Amino acid sequence: MTPDTPAATPPAASGRPAPVGFGEAFLFWLKLGFISFGGPAGQIAIMHAELVERRRWISEKRFLHALNYCMLLPGPEAQQLATYIGWLMHRTWGGIVAGALFVLPSLFILIALSWVYVRFGDVPVVAGIFYGIKPAVTALVLHAAHRIGTRALKNGWMWGIAAASFVAIFALNAPFPAIVLAAGLIGYFGARRWPAVFALGGGHANGHQGYGPALIDDDTAPPSHARFSRSHLAKVLAAGLALWLAAMGVLVATQGWQGTLTQMGWFFTKAALVTFGGAYAVLPYVYQGAVEHYQWLSGPQMIDGLALGETTPGPLIMVVAFVGFVGGWLQQVWGPDALFVGAAAAAMVVTFVTFLPSFIFILAGGPAVEATHGKLGFTAPLSAITAAVVGVILNLALFFAYHLLWPQGFGGAFDAMSAVIAVGALVALFRFKTGVMPLLGLCAALGLAVTFLKPWLS
Repeated sequence: MTPDTPAATPPAASGRPAPVGFGEAFLFWLKLGFISFGGPAGQIAIMHAELVERRRWISEKRFLHALNYCMLLPGPEAQQLATYIGWLMHRTWGGIVAGALFVLPSLFILIALSWVYVRFGDVPVVAGIFYGIKPAVTALVLHAAHRIGTRALKNGWMWGIAAASFVAIFALNAPFPAIVLAAGLIGYFGARRWPAVFALGGGHANGHQGYGPALIDDDTAPPSHARFSRSHLAKVLAAGLALWLAAMGVLVATQGWQGTLTQMGWFFTKAALVTFGGAYAVLPYVYQGAVEHYQWLSGPQMIDGLALGETTPGPLIMVVAFVGFVGGWLQQVWGPDALFVGAAAAAMVVTFVTFLPSFIFILAGGPAVEATHGKLGFTAPLSAITAAVVGVILNLALFFAYHLLWPQGFGGAFDAMSAVIAVGALVALFRFKTGVMPLLGLCAALGLAVTFLKPWLS
């Protein structure tokens, strides 16, 4: 099975599956960490095919109920969904293992690829590959704006919110958190006056029945650890805060508050709390901070990082690990004699503070979600935020297109070959529904061809 081709729907089974041991679940989450390509939609499709259809560990209704909660949260919804199901099945450690294994393979792969990038990025073969991948990434961002917009912009209000968010970030340079907050407030209060306008748009799957009884079925009572208690909530929040304070305390003690690692930890903590709408939505905020404010890396390097993130398993927000690695390398956070170790440490710090809130949200909020069902008060802010995200992603696409087509600025030459590859990638995505990996592979091959043929053509 590939990420773009879920398993075929099995016929309805009559018996309830046998209980799943922690070891069996561990092996599945480990496997998922290595095959979770295709962005949130592809990752959720894989989990649905494996957990709902084939293994029947959880019913579709319970699966979608958990997904709806994860969609409301900042952070990567697919990773949070894995954490939620792992927690529901095997308590706190089950959630931690499921969520961590969703991320760790991608982290180690990205550290290796980032090292190749900073160490050999000027080698013609590597440069040619990235020359072809950059137009594909620009096309993927535009395609993401269209895909999310098709689902989110259901009426004039949503179109208006999307347009306003685009103007706010493009023309007024408004910070991304302010846009998210404003959109959420519009959704929350607007739903009280016009509830139909802000009803959550189409979800990720239809309520299909016929897979047979599940281990955690529609009518299965929540296990004891999934029942809400104030003491449990307090313990989770206290533990999460203690972990964050300990990590930041070590950074401040060893690096000082103005140290690069400390500032990375603080900045990406804030980024983790505003990643509504997925990685494409938060990238403008990361760009504002990492490129413009702190200058840890350049704009073109940011595009290269997104290209690497697209080619690795795990959530796309893992591009922050690339930002941390390259920033740590260029800033020499542990000195010129420990470039790799310092850069790897920066990638790990950034990953830790980015994903820690996701675990807290699930382990703290899961019991409340198990006791509730979808209510407009929860879904309306998400509808408005998702509409705003469309405008933000469109701005990101324009940013990428500018750096792609005029690499030396508007005063420099227009890169016609990059434009041709980008248009071809758009046609492949919209007309032929090409998958992400085949598209990136084809564009990388074209980039190599252009790089090596350019001396003969000039």
